Amino acid sequence: MRDGKLTGYAPKPIPGITPEQRVEVESRAVPCDGEIGLAALGHPRVWLRMSPGEEQVTCPYCSITYVLKPGAGDDGHH
Repeated sequence: MRDGKLTGYAPKPIPGITPEQRVEVESRAVPCDGEIGLAALGHPRVWLRMSPGEEQVTCPYCSITYVLKPGAGDDGHH
């Protein structure tokens, strides 16, 4: 993953830096290849994982933030 201190992007959104594009998901593990982003050019597919207790994760390539839908996320993974 990219270093958030160098790029301004990190697995967690940064107010005023990270774009506000948010996508609701039903799983704590989501693939991202940048194809749904604004002016999407795409990037290598990466799997983003939300730790227990977290409800969102931000792609370090395209800055899309994936937000867990209410009541979702019991994937059976720990």
